[in-house]
Amino acid sequence: MKVLLFGRTGQVGSALAEQAVTPVVLQSLNRVDVDLADSSAIDRVIREAQPDVVINAAAYTAVDGAESEPDEAYQVNAKAPGVMAQACLECQALLVHYSTDYVFDGRGRQPYVEDSPTGPAGVYAHSKLAGELAVMAAGGQAIILRTGWVYSHDGRNFLHTMLRLAESGVPLSVVADQVGAPTYAPDLAAATWEIIDRLQALSSTTTPRIFHATNHGEVSWHGFASALFERLGRDDVVVEAITTAMYPAAAPRPAYSVLSNERLDGEFGVRLPSWEDGMMRCLDRLRTAEP
Repeated sequence: MKVLLFGRTGQVGSALAEQAVTPVVLQSLNRVDVDLADSSAIDRVIREAQPDVVINAAAYTAVDGAESEPDEAYQVNAKAPGVMAQACLECQALLVHYSTDYVFDGRGRQPYVEDSPTGPAGVYAHSKLAGELAVMAAGGQAIILRTGWVYSHDGRNFLHTMLRLAESGVPLSVVADQVGAPTYAPDLAAATWEIIDRLQALSSTTTPRIFHATNHGEVSWHGFASALFERLGRDDVVVEAITTAMYPAAAPRPAYSVLSNERLDGEFGVRLPSWEDGMMRCLDRLRTAEP
């Protein structure tokens, strides 16, 4: 099975590459290999590769930066996925594309299902929804995986930020009124490969479908940080709860962005572990990497 991966150096892309095993023949690309602002380059690399599967793990993820760079955000998050979807349609390849919990307005209080009304706020959120629509409009074989609060044992993310700030010795102020499901990138990658394997085994075509894929459960950022330091036995770290209003940002964040994974479980039998389990395995991975 020939797989072409965009976004090799990101958290999800790195995990996908690490987990790729025979019979997968993986060709992975980063921003140096192909410029996602160049639609012709995207189309050309897919046509030349003639893959069975294309995975798009590349995205413009600077949520606040998108407010001042809307053209860049839309090019990478909206136009590029549409170009990939069209090229995949013509090559008869499956496209797996990642989207985000930010497509919802965050005013709900129950986990969002795939058919819940969207209501993005901010440029990043709008660009990601536009990417979904572009993939759907192409009409080929495509799976859109909405996820959220992604972190890993490497890369820049909330967990690493908390660990770094804790070394300052001052109390940490963490937002307590945003609730989601922290998702460990290797768990998302494992679920992705399982979905691909099942679709390939079926040897059947599929119209574009959306699935939610996050670690199980829900917690606030404050709760996540508190659990992190409790697990580490760091009684010396004080984690103070603050509101979103006390931590102003250029782009709005959804207050509640928990996604229901029932469709993914029901149709593929894929269920990601709990966010607590993911966090513990992330910390274990960090310990093994220590000199």
